[in-house]
Amino acid sequence: MKKDSIIKEEIVEHQQNKQLTSAELADLFSNFMGDSMFSCVFEHYLQVVQDDEVKDYVEFALTRSRRHVQEIGNIFKSENIPVPVGFGEQDIRKDAPRLFGDLFMVFYITQMASASLLLYGSAFSNATRQDIINYFRSTLNDSIETYERGRHLLLSKGMDISSPTIPYPNKVDFVEKKSFISILTGRDRPLTANEIKHLHYNINTNILGKSLMLGFSQVASSEKIRKYFRDGAELADKQIKSFADHLLKQDLPSPKLMDDHVTDSTTSPFSDKLMMYHGSLAGNVALTNMGTALSQMMRHDLAAELMKFLPVIGKYNNDGLNMMIEHGWFEEPFTATDRKELSKSSPGSNKN
Repeated sequence: MKKDSIIKEEIVEHQQNKQLTSAELADLFSNFMGDSMFSCVFEHYLQVVQDDEVKDYVEFALTRSRRHVQEIGNIFKSENIPVPVGFGEQDIRKDAPRLFGDLFMVFYITQMASASLLLYGSAFSNATRQDIINYFRSTLNDSIETYERGRHLLLSKGMDISSPTIPYPNKVDFVEKKSFISILTGRDRPLTANEIKHLHYNINTNILGKSLMLGFSQVASSEKIRKYFRDGAELADKQIKSFADHLLKQDLPSPKLMDDHVTDSTTSPFSDKLMMYHGSLAGNVALTNMGTALSQMMRHDLAAELMKFLPVIGKYNNDGLNMMIEHGWFEEPFTATDRKELSKSSPGSNKN
């Protein structure tokens, strides 16, 4: 153990002057933006939540998001990197009424923790500097605890987001016919457990996305932005119906919608900038989930159905990005040096 400790100290000392990699910069920036946004969302929840158990859970999530923002800010300062603007008090309307019910708040935080597990796992596996490895290990642990607490709280409130159950197999079997994956005859075979898992997971994420977009469409300040969110809710609804149809055809239950947990408030608790960024984040998560599901689908008809949504979601995300740029809301992520531009503006570039 002493030898391991010495080796770790030597690694830390060796890496003290090691520059952050592009992967570490990218993940720290995304994490800062996301958690500064979540901190604002959780602050609104805390102002309007009614259930004491839900309040405790929101406080738990808020504490962790704030800590992440502070820790990343400290890393950037130590590296003499400008700390991103992100989101803050200017993006919350403290006197706004509740836009979502208590149960939605728990569902929202639980789903965000689930998505964070994938993002932090990727960040951890791409980190090389020991302090960054340590940081993303701690965020993974935070997400695990947040997700686990949220699942338990949802169950205690009568909401189960688990995948459907199927009978246990009674023997080991091997596929004998290529029709198992055929686009024509394969669609008649029962869904595999893995296909059920990914259909169910994508339904749950779209249930969250639809309710979120419905709420935002009620409170955004301009008709153009409200329409963008209405279109997002409609796109999420199409995916829910498409994926749920496959489950229902196999007599498997589909998760319930959360639309009734959106209030009738038309007063926004958040800035348009925050809501647009949240819409962009939701779209990116949807593409990630869709890509993962696509790689696991063995029935060609299921794969084709997923693929038809990819360009639609991509265009929706691009439209949102253009709107944010138009309003000056898109904070530029860290980028590589433009060598061609530098060569044009260098003192020697005007010499004959």
